[in-house]
Amino acid sequence: MAKNEANSALKIIPLGGLHEIGKNTCVFEYEDEIVLLDAGLAFPTEAMHGVNIVLPDTTYLRENREKIQGMIVTHGHEDHIGGIAFHLKQFEIPVIYGPRLAMAMLEGKLEEAGVRDRTELRSVMPRDVVRIGKHFFVEYIRNTHSIADSFTVAIHTPLGVVIHTGDFKFDHTPVDGEKFDLQRLAEHGEKGVLCLLSDSTNSEVPGFTPSERSVYPNLDRVFSQATGRLFVTTFASSVHRINMILQLAQKHNRVVTVVGRSMLNLIAHARNLGYVKCEDNLLQPLHMVRSLPDENVLILTTGSQGETMAAMTRIANKEHPHIKIREGDTVVFSANPIPGNTIAVVNTIDKLMLQGAKVVYGRDKGVHVSGHGCQEDQKLMIALTRPKFFLPVHGEHRMLVKHAETAQSMGIPAENMVIIQNGDVIELTENSIRAAGKVQSGIELVDTSSSGMVSAKVLQERQRMAEEGIVTIATAIDWTGKLLAKPEIHLRGVVTSVERSLIQKWVQQRIEEILSVRWTEFASLEGEQPEVDWGGLQGTLERELARSIRRELQCQPTVTLLMQIPDEPEAPTTVKVADGRRRRTRTAAQVAS
Repeated sequence: MAKNEANSALKIIPLGGLHEIGKNTCVFEYEDEIVLLDAGLAFPTEAMHGVNIVLPDTTYLRENREKIQGMIVTHGHEDHIGGIAFHLKQFEIPVIYGPRLAMAMLEGKLEEAGVRDRTELRSVMPRDVVRIGKHFFVEYIRNTHSIADSFTVAIHTPLGVVIHTGDFKFDHTPVDGEKFDLQRLAEHGEKGVLCLLSDSTNSEVPGFTPSERSVYPNLDRVFSQATGRLFVTTFASSVHRINMILQLAQKHNRVVTVVGRSMLNLIAHARNLGYVKCEDNLLQPLHMVRSLPDENVLILTTGSQGETMAAMTRIANKEHPHIKIREGDTVVFSANPIPGNTIAVVNTIDKLMLQGAKVVYGRDKGVHVSGHGCQEDQKLMIALTRPKFFLPVHGEHRMLVKHAETAQSMGIPAENMVIIQNGDVIELTENSIRAAGKVQSGIELVDTSSSGMVSAKVLQERQRMAEEGIVTIATAIDWTGKLLAKPEIHLRGVVTSVERSLIQKWVQQRIEEILSVRWTEFASLEGEQPEVDWGGLQGTLERELARSIRRELQCQPTVTLLMQIPDEPEAPTTVKVADGRRRRTRTAAQVAS
C-alpha cells in the first residue's frame, strides 16, 4: 500500500479488554473511517444484582456511527463476539468479516436478537485479504487457540502494517491439524511491522503453553477409572476439547448427552462445518440414556465457571429438573476458573462432593490447558513480527506491565510502547506512538430479561436493597390533606432494634407534619372541584420520609411510599394533576393491587 503523504495519525482506541478479562473491543480510526476489531462481553460480579451481561460503554461509537465502515472478528469466543447483537440495536455495522465458525454462531445470535438485517456477515479463510473502507486492508492469518477457526490479523493502513494477535498460543500439534501460519507472520516481520498488539493473558506465566493434545492422556486415564456415570464440564466454545471428549467417550463405550443450550448450539455449528466429528449414534438426548447402565453414560455440560444458570451449577444446587448427583458419579472440571470466578467454582465443587460425587479438578490433574500463550509464546510472537512499536492488550494491569517487560527484553525500547486503559486514544505515526487523550469508557449493563440496559442509578438501588433492605409505607390521604388511617409500615431485610410501633409513630407524625406545612403547594381548592398534584405530593413525602427513616434507624434502606388516592366528591372519573395530563382515579383496591 502506498504511503499517505499527509500527517494523519492512526488512532487506536480500546473500549474493553484492558485492566480486565473480557469484553474485548477495539477501535481503529484513520481520518473519517472507523474499523472495529471484535465486540465482546463480560459476566457480572456478585454485586451486579439482576445483571446478565456486561458490555463496554459504546458512547464514542454511537457519536461517530457515520464513520463505521465494518468489523473484524478474530474468533468465536463470547468475550469477542458476545456484544455484537446488542451494539447493532444502537448503531449499524455495514459488514462483519470473520471465521466460518464465528460467523455461524453470530448469525444465530443476530437472528434471535432481531438485528440480522442491520449488517452483512462475510466468512473468511486463511490468508484472505478484505478491504474495509478506503484506508484499511485486513489479512487473516491462521493461529492456534482453544477454539477452532481462530485468527491473527494484519491490518494494512496508510502508515504501515499493524498486527493484532487476537487470542493465541503456539500449538505445534493442534487437534484439528490447522497449524499456526508462522511463515506469514515472519514474512510480515521481514517487510516491517509498524505496531504489534498482543494478547497478555498469560504474561506472568513462564515457558510455553502446552499443546491441547497434552490433555488427552490425562482425560483418558480419568475415563478409564470412572466406574459410574461420568460428567464433564468445560467451556462451551472449546471445540478441540469437546472433540477429544467425544473421541474418548467412543473409546470407553459411553453414550454422550449434552446439557446446556450454548454447548448444544456450538456443537451443532461445529459439526456442520466439520470441526467436530463423531458418529451420529454417539450423541443421544437425556431421556434416552436414563435406561443405560451408569458405566455407559457421559453427560457433557456447561457450567465450568460456576455460572448461576448453567447446567452444572444447577445440578450442584439440586435445582436441575432432570439430573441429580448420585454416589459413584465422577465429575471432571476440564477448565480452570477465569479471574473473578474462583469462589463460584469451588462452591460448586464442594456441593458436588457433599452429594457423593468424585470431582476431578485443578491444574495438577492435567485435564485442562490454557488457550493463551505464556511468556515464551509471547517472545516468539515478537521475534517473528519484529514490530517497531508495541501495545500489550487483553489483560489486567499487572499482565500488561509484565508483557511490556517481556517486550523490552526482546529489544523493543520502553519509549516505543504504552500501557493503556480502556478509553485511551493512542496516536500512531510512522515515527511515534503516544497517548493523546481519552474518550468516554466504562460499562453498560444488560438486565437479566435482556430487554434493556441497567442504569447506574438502578444498579445502586438494587445494591442498596440487597445490602440495607427496603421499607414500604402505605398511606391514604383525603382531599383536604388529612390521613384517612394510620400508615402501614413493612420492613424487609432491615436490621434494627427499634420497635415497629415506634417506627410507625415516627412515620405518621412526619407525614402529618409535611401535609400540614406543604399541602397548599400541591392542592388548589379554586373552582367546583379540587385539583391536586398527587404525583408531586407522593414524591415529596417519599423523599422526606426516606431522610427521616435513615436518620432514625442509622442505616440506608430503600424507602418506597404507596399512596392511596380517594374517590373524588360526587364521584368524578378523573383528577387533574399539575402537568396538565388527566388520569383515571385509582381506587383503594387498585392501589393495593
